[in-house]
Amino acid sequence: MSESKEQRLNRRGFLKQTAGTAGLVLVAAGSARGAEANSKLQIGVLGCGGRGPWIGNHFQEQTNTKVIALHDYFEDQVQSAAQRLEVDASGLYTGLDGYKEMLAREDIDAVAIISPPYFHPDQVVAALEAGKHVYLAKPIAVDVPGCMAIVEAANKHQDKLNTFVDFQTRNNEFFREAAKRVHEGMIGAPVCGQTFYHTGRLGIKSPPGTEVARMRNWVFDKALSGDIIVEQNVHVLDVSNWLLQGHPIEAVGTGGRKARIDVGDCWDHFIVTYRYPNDVLMDFSSTQFNVGFDDLCTRIFGVEGTVETHYGGDVFIKDKKGGWPGGATSTIYQDGAINNIKDFCASIANGQVINNAQESANSTMTGILGRMAAYEGRPVTWDEMVSRNEKLDANLILPEDGPKTPRRG
Repeated sequence: MSESKEQRLNRRGFLKQTAGTAGLVLVAAGSARGAEANSKLQIGVLGCGGRGPWIGNHFQEQTNTKVIALHDYFEDQVQSAAQRLEVDASGLYTGLDGYKEMLAREDIDAVAIISPPYFHPDQVVAALEAGKHVYLAKPIAVDVPGCMAIVEAANKHQDKLNTFVDFQTRNNEFFREAAKRVHEGMIGAPVCGQTFYHTGRLGIKSPPGTEVARMRNWVFDKALSGDIIVEQNVHVLDVSNWLLQGHPIEAVGTGGRKARIDVGDCWDHFIVTYRYPNDVLMDFSSTQFNVGFDDLCTRIFGVEGTVETHYGGDVFIKDKKGGWPGGATSTIYQDGAINNIKDFCASIANGQVINNAQESANSTMTGILGRMAAYEGRPVTWDEMVSRNEKLDANLILPEDGPKTPRRG
């Protein structure tokens, strides 16, 4: 199944020669079949739930890429993704460690890691060590040791390999322009702000009560997901860090589990105050159960004006001189991912490595800091969080090769 090292090098050389600015240039119609095959970037997808195949499909539709391998703990999810992405049976891998066999293949250039965040550190480190470029879903990990492991591995290989984390806001024209204007001083010195992520609940994938169901329902599991403040809320926390050009130095918070108590152990609401350098205070809140209100927003009040950003909504600035009208980001979920995929593929073809692991780690750890402060009901500093270096252990009790029965429900 694996191609020779010479074939692999020939394909990568061809990719560099045919690179375009927006992605990989498709081979012209009528080209020899062998040349066409060698021109494609070949990737594996780790994580075949809802988003994994969706990302894989965008790779194939938006760039000159072929998904040739899939991995997931669950066989039924791998089979479903294989049908959608037209992956041969010889490229399917299951079980907890099946991805290791996938990474041993020489014909894979890159991997998209869209698995539960708990598994990201081991999978990212293994992929980079195997010489694969990494396209990674947020958050990068569920704890500080996981974040640090990914940053260390990304930096170790950054001369040759991408470690690119998929934050859609960072590749949206209106978010980028807003950040640029804030950094240039349009709203003056930041004073304080608010950021929130309020949304309805996620759907249960399998009736709770077993370890296998726990894996199906990983988004409701603290250890597997990092809790909602890390797994979901990292989007708005990342925007806060981006606009303020740093990370918080302290947090104090609270929260709990009152409205969504039928599955898992994640909290369903958080309220946290983050203190950034220069005593800039950010008021953060989050829910994942509500009906009738759904908004992801970061708003910062400066001496001269206010910046307001809504994921999936309007982004604009108001100041004393009339402000900036910005624009709507209604399609950011898809368009942001597509922009990132194109940039990722183009960077491989052009040999211009992208490594945003550190800023992504800072945003992930901003969520971890808020989680620690809320869980413990006391102020926690960034330095304390880092020095404690606490690791979450999922204590999984699962068959290594995965269940062979189809999903219920």
